[in-house]
Amino acid sequence: MRWSCGFRTGFATAPSPASDVRSSCYSTRTFASNRCLTTSSGPLVSPRRNGPSLFKLPGHSSSRCKGRSGTDSDKVLSGQPATGDKVSSPEEGDAIEQTAPLPTLASQLGSGLLLISPFFFWGTSMVAMKELAPHTSPIFVSAFRLLPAGVALVAWAAASGRKQPKGWEAWLACAIFGLVDGTAFQGFLAEGLQRTTAGLGSVIIDSQPLTVAVLAALLFGEKLTAASYAGLGLGVLGLSLLEVPVDVLTAFPQKVLGLLPVAQPDLSQIAGGNVSSSGSLWDTGEWWMLLAAQSMALGTIMVRWVSKYVDPVMATGWHMLLGGLPLMALSIAKEGSELGPRLQQLTGLDVILLLYISLLGSAASYGVFFYNASKGNLTALSSLTFLTPMFAAGCGYLFLGEGLTPLQLGGATVTLGAVALLNSGQSST
Repeated sequence: MRWSCGFRTGFATAPSPASDVRSSCYSTRTFASNRCLTTSSGPLVSPRRNGPSLFKLPGHSSSRCKGRSGTDSDKVLSGQPATGDKVSSPEEGDAIEQTAPLPTLASQLGSGLLLISPFFFWGTSMVAMKELAPHTSPIFVSAFRLLPAGVALVAWAAASGRKQPKGWEAWLACAIFGLVDGTAFQGFLAEGLQRTTAGLGSVIIDSQPLTVAVLAALLFGEKLTAASYAGLGLGVLGLSLLEVPVDVLTAFPQKVLGLLPVAQPDLSQIAGGNVSSSGSLWDTGEWWMLLAAQSMALGTIMVRWVSKYVDPVMATGWHMLLGGLPLMALSIAKEGSELGPRLQQLTGLDVILLLYISLLGSAASYGVFFYNASKGNLTALSSLTFLTPMFAAGCGYLFLGEGLTPLQLGGATVTLGAVALLNSGQSST
């Protein structure tokens, strides 16, 4: 005796006179949560002749159930194949197993571009900040990168239906996140850029994937393969060849190994006179850049914890707002005397650049980056930071007329190889 069943109902219906029409259904003797593809009088969900069906039983390769006996139905619902089950061809009217549609080339390309977009905008923002330097101040630029970006991202997140932080735990998470990745990172970065070369500082700041890899392995159990270790090391080497001046590169190993009495390179000329000759650790730009790198690494790790209480995109917006307010107060207190006259000299291009580094270099970039960090492999994602100085060097070459030496081009090649090696090592795990 064949049975047909009501769609998503708890009852069975009597067979119709058209008993020769096969009924593909999920039925039980306890009449619980029956699901059907068809009834005896016709399909409730029309199966496609040459396409997948909408239903598939877990652990069973066929989405059909015979329904000829309670035994077969019970076996199918429990994930076991029914005895004597015959697989029918699509021409017989049975639904076939659903398979997920393969991504198109356009969708894959779009996903890839979205993934690397933060690092492109961060790199090009460094060039924009260089152009803004004569008419602004470092801490003001750091604050401006965060505050308008935070407002824009919170507004967009709210308009898209994402929930605001609720409860003291959510707001505390956003505040700590903002203090570490907003105030500390941008503040340390502003101080470091005034005291060291842009190239050496970039290598230090963009080496933070090393810290992320260690913390992700300790806290989240992400495994590092031999390829991952090699990729991290090659990444730092590539950045050094790309960003550090040649005289610094040649002087460093000789100084460390003590092979020759080498004179210190004139970093003050390289950095425009902003490198301090004092022996204090806090007067060295490298120390400030190292602190900035660790702040960014901690922020990348923290987003997993923050996402337990707040939507990651909404949290990113609020962390920029909460982190930017102390920086703006510090800018007014420390740079107020020179900031006003400088801002009066802003041109239309300067305003466009300020909006660029805030809306694209911060709001869009941090929103995409921290959303991915809340879900994906942190080591592989963080390794893409190695691309940031490459985009900066390329943009400087195209728009500022900055040259690229063969050594720098070699460093860019090594960096690309490192990213590919590290991501292949992570994907294999």
